[in-house]
Amino acid sequence: MKNYDLVIIGGGSAGLAAAISAYDEGIRSILLLEKEEELGGILLQCIHSGFGLHEFKEQLSGPEYAERFVREFEKRSIEYRVRSVVLSLDPNKTVHYANAEEGYQMVQAKAIILATGCIERTRGNILLPGDRPSGVMTAGVAQRYLNIEGYMVGKRVFILGSGDIGLIMARRMVLEGAEVLGVAELMPYSNGLSRNIAQCLEDFNIPLYLSHTVTNVIGKDRLEQIVLSEVDEQFQPILGTEKTFEVDTLLLSVGLIPANDLLENIHVPTNPKTRGAIVNESMETAVAGIFSCGNVLHVHDLVDFVTKEGRKAGKAAASYLLNKFSHNESPITVKPGQGLSYIIPNEINLTRIPDDGAVTFNFRVRAPMQNQRLVASLNGQIIAKSVRLFLLPAEMESIEIPKKAFHSFEGELSLDLISLGGSTK
Repeated sequence: MKNYDLVIIGGGSAGLAAAISAYDEGIRSILLLEKEEELGGILLQCIHSGFGLHEFKEQLSGPEYAERFVREFEKRSIEYRVRSVVLSLDPNKTVHYANAEEGYQMVQAKAIILATGCIERTRGNILLPGDRPSGVMTAGVAQRYLNIEGYMVGKRVFILGSGDIGLIMARRMVLEGAEVLGVAELMPYSNGLSRNIAQCLEDFNIPLYLSHTVTNVIGKDRLEQIVLSEVDEQFQPILGTEKTFEVDTLLLSVGLIPANDLLENIHVPTNPKTRGAIVNESMETAVAGIFSCGNVLHVHDLVDFVTKEGRKAGKAAASYLLNKFSHNESPITVKPGQGLSYIIPNEINLTRIPDDGAVTFNFRVRAPMQNQRLVASLNGQIIAKSVRLFLLPAEMESIEIPKKAFHSFEGELSLDLISLGGSTK
């Protein structure tokens, strides 16, 4: 069995950034495992622009963004395998993987970074009613068929769910000559970025049906019709609101799920809201030396933030391997308070933060809000405030709190939103 200091699982934006960061911090014994044929992850099928505004201060396509990191990765001659599926992890950090060239392999790691990304929710996940014809698929699968394989997936298209992939595919299908009859969203607000609503729907006059869902799928061999219904406040279809659309394709953009099946064998606690691992300020899970970052930790809306998190995980893994970590047996626990859906990280070891450093918290809100004050309280005492004029569940928010603002190294920290008055929802 071969030994490595660090094994990184996943060769997308998070895994590449983590590998580069760990290498630059002095770690040389690194193995990166990627299940696809090339490094770059989901970015390779995202041919639209809009990536890199934070990371590079310019707009890039997905493949262009990935290429920049692949080049940096290859400059460092970091060992990697593609077409390699990781089968399981052991609590002692043994990684089991397989590929066509090597067969079944086991490698021993001193530290592991999980950067396996996320998977799309399918029709089975949402219990979509009706027939089971061809022509019903996830938006990401359709994107791969069209952008990588070169197959046109349909001519008359409807999209269920207003996630960003669905919005982008609405525009993409129109540009390829299809007719997109509409996008339906169960919630009373969109789950995509505001810029994608404007650029992908409004610019192409594609209607958005809020508080609607598909209540029937009709077709024998190929999809023929869908029935769309309005839903009430409990998300139940309202009788008498049915609309029928003649379509041959239904794309599903109904959410993403972190691909965390590898955590089951090693009993890493997960957050029921994000479905990712519970981590501390160093992206470290409850198992020392195992780190999680990117979309496998929580679903991001921008790849630039995935990269940033991967870079942090790589640096932290290097610190762990170089015995630079201090351990606080009673770290600060973090909980989402009023108005918040979740917060990352879930606990903080302040002893690992430089005296002039800060802790960054990423969070999402439960519903659209306006004119709010974000209040951070440690053991009931306010340590930071921030005014937020407009907040959306689809857009990740963050707050940075300097270490010097913390008056204790243990206890409970809560983030709450308090209305400033005016128009709120």
